[in-house]
Amino acid sequence: MKIIGLDVGEKRIGVAKVDSEIKIATPVGFIEVTGNEWGEIAKIATLNNTNLFVLGLPRSNDGNETKQTLYVRNFAKTLATKIPDIKIRFQDESLTSVEAESRLKARGKKYVRGDIDAEAATIILQDFVENFNGVKDEVIAKTAPKSLAAKSTNKSKPKEEAPKVEAPDIEGTKKREKTPKRSKKGIEDEPKKSWFKSQKLKIFIIFIVAILAISGAIGGIIWYKDDQAKKRAEYYAWLEAQMQPEVFNFTILPGETIFDVKKSLIKLGYSTEEVETAFSAHYNFDFLASRPEGASLEGYLYGETYEFYKDSTVQEILTKFLEGTGKVIAENNLTEKFLSKGLSLYEGITLASIVQKESLSPEMPTVAQVFLSRISYGMALGSDVTVTYALNILDPNREIYNNNSAALTIDSCYNTRLYAGLPCGPISNPGLAALEAVANPSNTRYFYFLTGDDGIMYYSYTEAEHNQNAYLHCQSLCSVSL
Repeated sequence: MKIIGLDVGEKRIGVAKVDSEIKIATPVGFIEVTGNEWGEIAKIATLNNTNLFVLGLPRSNDGNETKQTLYVRNFAKTLATKIPDIKIRFQDESLTSVEAESRLKARGKKYVRGDIDAEAATIILQDFVENFNGVKDEVIAKTAPKSLAAKSTNKSKPKEEAPKVEAPDIEGTKKREKTPKRSKKGIEDEPKKSWFKSQKLKIFIIFIVAILAISGAIGGIIWYKDDQAKKRAEYYAWLEAQMQPEVFNFTILPGETIFDVKKSLIKLGYSTEEVETAFSAHYNFDFLASRPEGASLEGYLYGETYEFYKDSTVQEILTKFLEGTGKVIAENNLTEKFLSKGLSLYEGITLASIVQKESLSPEMPTVAQVFLSRISYGMALGSDVTVTYALNILDPNREIYNNNSAALTIDSCYNTRLYAGLPCGPISNPGLAALEAVANPSNTRYFYFLTGDDGIMYYSYTEAEHNQNAYLHCQSLCSVSL
């Protein structure tokens, strides 16, 4: 099964993953802490089909918990409320970020702070999977010195107390001291002094043995830890030598344009030439055949998050998103549903791209109905978002069309204020909600709509009603620059 590791910080969350059978943790990336991190984590769990998370639990160098420890524990409590049936394990860690940055520096590649967090999550997760099956042995190793010390201490205490010797009277003592008994061989040893001397010698020897034993145990522990650290370093060196490919996530959000996607790819490190070449390449998908000759990939890069290897080409990335589009079209029978509304697949995607930019999900079916009604009556769609798209192509810096009145006159096939019917192509990459809205519009009969300053959508049947709605509800938003 897959296990997800998290290095939880107050600004970023490093993410790693591991397969419990392969047991080689790899970095996934990082999540910015903006309030949306719970959804991103849930998405990662879904993509990897797992509910098991390992969170790094920071501790001070002496093993005590800190404020950051409490932060992680509170984070875990909140996470448990966001993902049903989640299983959370903690892995004690200290100075993991320092080790992570040291590794990244050693690789000689450029990195950002988020890469450090991802690498830290990898270290935490690797420690977890390495030690998970060896917890019992680790406890024994830690308790062994105490057991040894206890045995040594017992040896240092004689099992039997020395026999008590009654002291003679002072006179007798003095007499013996002055006139010791002699034998033919010389002065006779005194029994009392001889016995104490032998006992002291035994105690001294036992004490020395105990000290040597304890020192040996401590030395063994130090050697063991050094040996383990050396083996771990050798393991990571071996891992690097295997050139295990690192992975990253790339996301296209519903409503983003191909211009947004290109910027994101270049920001990742791909060259402008490589990006432009990939976007102009030929892709062999049946659903692309309905596009006019020379049409771009706008509208066909389905909004989703996918995982890629670091050495993936731009064409491989775009292919993955196009595969996602093909799957959505087929699973939701969109081609046939669009035809029932008098639209080709290309026209349906084009209208969905406008609906995506004009409204939030709950309002999309009614907005789609308005546009379909206007098309059926030969009216201009009158969508300002199509004018904005035209401006982004012909005058991105607004040097020529520097006010809304001028912008509405821009001569472009995307200007639905100037020309009736659909624009000449999609203006964004629509999500499933917008595609479904065009395929299944609401059963209403409106011809006008606007979004008020209060965020509420206002619909009307006539232009007079529409103008009244604009006057009452759209003083600020309706004057925003295109």
